[in-house]
Amino acid sequence: MDIKSFQRALAQIAETRGISTESIIETIEAALATAYKKDYGQKGQKIKAKFNQVSGDAQFWQVKLVVDESMLYTEEEIEELKAQKLVPAEDFDRHIEGEEAPKKVVFNPEKHIMIDEAKKAAPKIKLGEELEIPLVSKQDYGRIAAQTAKQVILQKIREAEKGVIASEYKSKEGEIISGIVQRVEGNTVLVDIGKTLGILNREEQIPGEFYKQGARLKFYILKVEDTPKGSAVLLSRAYPKLVSRLFELEVPEIAGGVVVIKSIAREPGYRTKMAVASTEDRIDPIGSCVGQRGTRIMAVINELGGEKIDVILWQEDAQKYIANALSPAKATKVEIADNNSAEVFVVEDQLSLAIGKEGRNVRLAAQLTGWKIDIHPVKSAESGVPQDAEQFDGVKTADAGEEKPKKKTKKVKEENEEKTD
Repeated sequence: MDIKSFQRALAQIAETRGISTESIIETIEAALATAYKKDYGQKGQKIKAKFNQVSGDAQFWQVKLVVDESMLYTEEEIEELKAQKLVPAEDFDRHIEGEEAPKKVVFNPEKHIMIDEAKKAAPKIKLGEELEIPLVSKQDYGRIAAQTAKQVILQKIREAEKGVIASEYKSKEGEIISGIVQRVEGNTVLVDIGKTLGILNREEQIPGEFYKQGARLKFYILKVEDTPKGSAVLLSRAYPKLVSRLFELEVPEIAGGVVVIKSIAREPGYRTKMAVASTEDRIDPIGSCVGQRGTRIMAVINELGGEKIDVILWQEDAQKYIANALSPAKATKVEIADNNSAEVFVVEDQLSLAIGKEGRNVRLAAQLTGWKIDIHPVKSAESGVPQDAEQFDGVKTADAGEEKPKKKTKKVKEENEEKTD
């Protein structure tokens, strides 16, 4: 096997896999050391290789640890360990989980060298250091050695690739990424996100959403988790911040910091409530999120498979904020209690709207505001927090405004006339 062929083959791998030059050189050196030991070395030897990427030549050394008598088992200690059915340590590097590294080892002339002998070659060497003994360089190796080197290369490349993937996606945690559904394995969806496959677990899927092979969707990168098989990129379609990230893509005012998302509450697949505020008086935060004819908000809704989104105005006044959060229902009165709870009064025909299907509207409003909300029906509208509701292509948003005088109905007028008579 020609050593120079390593350079050409691995340079191509480095380019396609995105691995650094340093990692490639380390891979070459590990493979050369393994191949050298296979054909020319002895059992127990530690071989080190240095590869010159310009010339394609390689140098080799045998590495030995410098020891003295205090670091070695005596024959009596070895016999005592064997009597206890224990195996004497052969290397200081050996480490068993839950146990300390060995303080003594059995002397092996292929691994160890006594300090007196080592000082003859390197006078300044100290105990515990490694002595590198030059070996004769070799250029050609047998078939078995070449296959062994190939296995080492593939293993090192996989390890380096996993390291690159882990560091790259680790920096992207909390961002959204576009991916293609590759396959579904049970309740888990595997997504092609570029250099690796992302994992979408069942609890992070939108209820009722169907993941068809080849479909392109956007995902939220939850975290990169280390597993025995390498780093796993965990994705989510249900995380609330997916919605805020999607709005950042669609709404320049949010990306620029002019419009701020103050709070967000979500029940994936059903409804999301998002409170927004503007840092500039001239900017309408709700209008910015909705867009002309609802184009911006509809782009987010379509990405989420039709999930309803309520964009409401955040306000410091808790009464107004809670009333806004109950949109599309209109509250007539909000009473604040000391225990972080609020009593909200709505007219009877608004009660079901305020509570929402399966209590979803009031539950999301409570999550959004951080207040415990109790809804109470009243027969007629009472003075309280005024609300003006607007509707954008099926998406309801609430804003605070001036209270508008209520017109008397025909029935009320008749009652007043009777009292006058």
